[in-house]
Amino acid sequence: MVLQGCGAQDLCVGAFAGLMYPGPPPLSSRHYLKVIIMKLALSDAHALVCNTLLRCNVDPDNAGSVATALVTAEAAGQGGHGLRRVPAYAAQARAGKVDGHAKPVADQPFPAVLRIDAQFGFAYPALDLMIERLPDIARSQGIAVAAIHKSHHAGVMGLTVEKLAEAGLAAMMFANAPAAMAPWGGRRPMFGTNPIAFATPIGDGDPIVIDLALSKVARGKIMAAKQKGVPIPDDWALDVDGNPTTDAVKALEGTMVPAGGVKGAALAMMVEMLAAGLTGAQFGHQSSSLFDDKGAPPALGQMVIAIDPIAVGGAGIIDHLRYIADEIALEETVRLPGRRGQNARRDAEIQGLDIEDDVIAAIEAIK
Repeated sequence: MVLQGCGAQDLCVGAFAGLMYPGPPPLSSRHYLKVIIMKLALSDAHALVCNTLLRCNVDPDNAGSVATALVTAEAAGQGGHGLRRVPAYAAQARAGKVDGHAKPVADQPFPAVLRIDAQFGFAYPALDLMIERLPDIARSQGIAVAAIHKSHHAGVMGLTVEKLAEAGLAAMMFANAPAAMAPWGGRRPMFGTNPIAFATPIGDGDPIVIDLALSKVARGKIMAAKQKGVPIPDDWALDVDGNPTTDAVKALEGTMVPAGGVKGAALAMMVEMLAAGLTGAQFGHQSSSLFDDKGAPPALGQMVIAIDPIAVGGAGIIDHLRYIADEIALEETVRLPGRRGQNARRDAEIQGLDIEDDVIAAIEAIK
């Protein structure tokens, strides 16, 4: 999927008969269980997000980068990191909580180190810069690390590391987020959901992609439940008093349940040290919310490690990686990590996106 630019000449140009129209792109819809599902082509979704952000003090390049990330996330089936983020992003850009005109700045203090200052802007332009520069460094040095600070919501990190895998590199990514989880045994939120992502090439075909939050579920799922006004399972989050809750509002005010109990809480601390401690970014308990326009910029951090497989494993290493992937996939009931999202994106290229009407309504309400 290549949807990036958002220049003024692209405003409201949709895929339906190639016509230009003055408002949001035309939509078809169908009713299903009292929820209206809107059918939207990828190019129209991209234009919708771009145009909305342009009205909210975001420059065309940054709007295009953000739109590409959100539409691709939506296509991959990750709605909590997709178009549901547009109202919060737009409000933050208008309020100056995120700088919609910021241009990330990179320097290379050591041969294998790329430092990127996101300038309190969206994370996606900084990640685009990392994707542009880190592969050559990794190939020349065998391994490379990118440290990003003064950043924002990192979105679906599996999509980022997958780009590096498509460039022939194995990659890991770590990101911190505003505090939503307490250390094991505590009640004070100190860590975000602090996701980890990994991808590796396996020769022909799609890379292996692993992407997981260290809370039992991603916080975006609770945000989506709040927007829909529906309850959540009682093992996802705790209220401010430390009790299990099915109320999404109380869950967002309280803390997330870590994946794997004490082990997940320890891993969240590890990610906090990598993504914020080592990059110089703000820690989760210092960062403002990603869900509203209140407070100072979140100033979060991301760390990416890219490895040249041939440098560490020698000739034939890609065949070695493909062998274990093929062995794991021999059982009919096994699906390799990343395949669901990759297949969903291919389907979306042809069939478009299914977007709930409340999401479209919330975006259209941004004037």
